[in-house]
Amino acid sequence: MGQSHNVTLRAYNHRWLDISPASHQCLLTNFLLAFDWGVFVIDRFVARLISGALLLGIANTASLAAEDVEQVVVTGRRISEASAAIGTDSISNTISVTREALLSAPSGISGLKMLESLPGFNVQANDALGLYEFGNSVFVRAFNFQQIGFLLDEIPMGRSDQFGGSPIFRYVDNENLGRVAASQGAGDVSKASYASLGPIVQYLSVDPAAEFGVTLAQTIGSDNLRRSFIKVESGDLGGFSGYLSRSKIDGDLWRGPGSIDREHIEAKLRYRFSETHDLTLQGVYNDFFDYDTPAISKAQYAGAANDLFGRSGRYFAYLGYVPDLPVSVAGIPYSNTAYNQYYQQAINQRTDYLFGLTDRVQISDSLRLTTAIYYEDKDGYGVSPEAYSTSIARYNSEAAFVPGLVAPRGLQYGLSTIAGDRRGISTRLEYERGIHTLQVGAWYEVDEYHRTQARYNQVGGNPAGEPLLHEPVHLQRDHTSQRNSLQLFVKDTVSLLGERLQLELGFKALNLDYEIEGFRNAADYIARRRARITDSWDDAFLPQIGAVFSVNATDQLFASYSENLALPRGADDVFAGPDNPLVIQSLDAETSKNIEIGYRTNRPTFNAALALYRTSFENFLQAYSAAVPGGGGRTETFYANVGDVEAYGAELSGVWKPHLLQEKVYFNANLTYNVAEFQDDYATTNLNTGGTLSTLPIKGNRLPDNAKYVLQSGVTFEPSSWIIVNLSARYLSSRFSNYVNAEQIGGYTIYNAYVDLGGEGLDLGPVRDLKLRFNVDNLTNKDYLGTISTVATGAATFRPGPDRTYQATLTASF
Repeated sequence: MGQSHNVTLRAYNHRWLDISPASHQCLLTNFLLAFDWGVFVIDRFVARLISGALLLGIANTASLAAEDVEQVVVTGRRISEASAAIGTDSISNTISVTREALLSAPSGISGLKMLESLPGFNVQANDALGLYEFGNSVFVRAFNFQQIGFLLDEIPMGRSDQFGGSPIFRYVDNENLGRVAASQGAGDVSKASYASLGPIVQYLSVDPAAEFGVTLAQTIGSDNLRRSFIKVESGDLGGFSGYLSRSKIDGDLWRGPGSIDREHIEAKLRYRFSETHDLTLQGVYNDFFDYDTPAISKAQYAGAANDLFGRSGRYFAYLGYVPDLPVSVAGIPYSNTAYNQYYQQAINQRTDYLFGLTDRVQISDSLRLTTAIYYEDKDGYGVSPEAYSTSIARYNSEAAFVPGLVAPRGLQYGLSTIAGDRRGISTRLEYERGIHTLQVGAWYEVDEYHRTQARYNQVGGNPAGEPLLHEPVHLQRDHTSQRNSLQLFVKDTVSLLGERLQLELGFKALNLDYEIEGFRNAADYIARRRARITDSWDDAFLPQIGAVFSVNATDQLFASYSENLALPRGADDVFAGPDNPLVIQSLDAETSKNIEIGYRTNRPTFNAALALYRTSFENFLQAYSAAVPGGGGRTETFYANVGDVEAYGAELSGVWKPHLLQEKVYFNANLTYNVAEFQDDYATTNLNTGGTLSTLPIKGNRLPDNAKYVLQSGVTFEPSSWIIVNLSARYLSSRFSNYVNAEQIGGYTIYNAYVDLGGEGLDLGPVRDLKLRFNVDNLTNKDYLGTISTVATGAATFRPGPDRTYQATLTASF
């Protein structure tokens, strides 16, 4: 495995410089060399694995029934087929969120929050629906949100960052999803992603229906929630079929003043040239606006922080009014720092478009080709305040070098804008011959991003005053960055022992080029320089090897090994220099090695899967938060290279439907045991203190925000064909909040429930499939701290978990 680096910093006057394709040509050469070497390694591996499998399989061959494992399955309207429930025939622990579960979840819930029902997933959200982007966090095993690869059908999603990223929940409505398939560890070399260090989550949308129809849904709920959904299906029109849907969410924040507003439109058009060839065009539009809520310390939560406004507990929020405060600087009415607690100074807005065109063709009985091209456009802004004391200091440092600046009038209006586009193509050729299914493919993507940040005056310096965008106080950044990705892969699936043994042997080559150019920070403005920095990371041989062995008609053994490399997270902030307080001198790509072994069984009354895993990371980038100067407790997230990390654990999941309860009740559960620990002490150079070298003793400590135990369980009751009742529980054990493990929050258990009345088959005249659903989240109104803004040392900040919420949804089709 190798990584190449080319880091340059120089004055540069042009806006863009085309990146040379030389690195991609080099990757192709390395890929071909690695292919030759990989074939040799794979041949030896296959020979040894076949020998072992024969010893295990010969004794059982005579007694193996001809029936498929898939035919023995627990049944129920909320139980999926074995391939989704326990990942039958997969080389890794791959489990899905089914369409039935998606449609039983609270209306409008984030596609990300739905993952909390899967083994190993620790999902924290600031609100019951998981819509507030800065309040979401995800861990699976030791992987966090930014280390997971996401796809929508054949379209790879980009970074999951709130600034300039493509988080999956902006692009999906549950009503349009068929299922969500998650592989927690090994992933798949055929899936395109520059973010994944192993886990892959694919959101698979439904195809257009064969018949014309209209679906309407209306939801009302807590905090003045209103959600409407409409979907129109064209039906099959001479090979053409399609649908168009729109959802609209309006509501109030559950904690403090402010609102949320989301409009989401999806369209899908499919043309079937023949039974073996179809072309699909899909598009998504998403517009989202909301207000921030503050992350708070444990002292603020407990009411021990002497808050000026008497706030404490789970409802600690920004102020819904402009307070009357004493003047801090004579002649400046709004110079008091505490004015930064006004809620209108904390706003987020994003507008995103995504278009994809996918062609699937069966060239012959043994040859299939799938090609997808896509384009994404993203735009948005965020608002945060800056206190007078911070603004005047920064104004004084820049005023002599940057023309057009105006002295601060009071509280400043901080405006960050984002824009960019992402475009790419992926193709996969699949060939079947004899016992082999060979896949080869390629993916190429260009991701361009533009960000600005500045502070402006407001009328009278008043927090409620109109922003004066023609009066900049100081400038912080105006830069573009570009990420070019090229991935090539080969995978062969070999069927042996009468298809009892499936081997997957493959590898991918990944090349990542990065460039940032422009004004990265105040120092660039003062020096009157437009810096340009480039870097690249590549590896021509990232192998994945796995096997599935059918012990008998109901049971399977599976095992896998994979290696991965990912684009360094937070690269823009790292290369921004001293504004990052834990800046590192070099930026290495994160890498991982994943080993997994497991057993799954699928019986008439139950199915279950057990997986044991171990993951080794190098150049692990651990998140930490730092206070925004003058921001009133607001934080920014950065990443520190903490060296090596080791994680190991086990996942157990299953469904049981006992005959004793007349097959009207079934139980589901999954339990995860996970230990993730730093393997090195952390050494850093702090440029804010003149380049001081310091070492933080963290070796052997657990990763922050990483729970050792996660338990999900539920019971579903189907007394008749028109009613379903479900009660579920989710337990999360204690978590540390910093690298040094000096602060900890306790575990908690949350209970949720829903009741479905009616559904498929309940018709009233022209109205079909009439259904009424009631959802209650946090049934016991548990008061707890959820999302953690982790820190290296000292006290972190947290977001209280949402209180009890109710909603009712009426759905009908025509």
